Amino acid sequence: MTFTEQANKIFRQAIDDYHLTDNVDTPIRNPYDRESVEYKLYLKCWIDTVQWHYEDIIRDPHIDPMEALALKRRIDRSNQDRTDLVEDIDSYFRQTYSEVKPLPDARLNTESPAWAVDRLSILALKIYHMQEQTSRKDATEEHRAKCQAKLGVLLEQQKDLSLAIDQLLEDIEHGRKYMKVYRQMKMYNDPSTNPILYKNS
Repeated sequence: MTFTEQANKIFRQAIDDYHLTDNVDTPIRNPYDRESVEYKLYLKCWIDTVQWHYEDIIRDPHIDPMEALALKRRIDRSNQDRTDLVEDIDSYFRQTYSEVKPLPDARLNTESPAWAVDRLSILALKIYHMQEQTSRKDATEEHRAKCQAKLGVLLEQQKDLSLAIDQLLEDIEHGRKYMKVYRQMKMYNDPSTNPILYKNS
């Protein structure tokens, strides 16, 4: 099984598990060992899935403004958790390939493997929810047909992105490409770099 075959399977598992209750306050029950990459992948997609539903809820035009503000704070925390976890997954890849010596003509990729995996997780969510739209009984046939066409594109994109990630990992493993990871420096989350925060402290 390739890395992305495993990842896509775990992503679908996390999405299915979430939708057993379909509630953003459902506690996560990660079935994998805490030190494993499988644990990280499951957690990554769970965070993405909960945030997907946060984003649905906050777009309710009738939402109470105070509830919307509280939800915006939850979205901010979720975004930070997501970023931290992507960096954690990249640490796994760095450790996995730490003994590989890049070839003299090795090239750098435009993004790290974990940020590509991040996109793959979001894609799994798009596929799940677009699939839902293709079978909505309360929607028009035209709506279902449009969503079916979009679903076909998403499935093709998942196949292509999965292949690209597996090829990138293979290139890193054989020294044809090398990893560099830049930590996300989200200045608005840092009390020492966000002027609204440090001027009011």
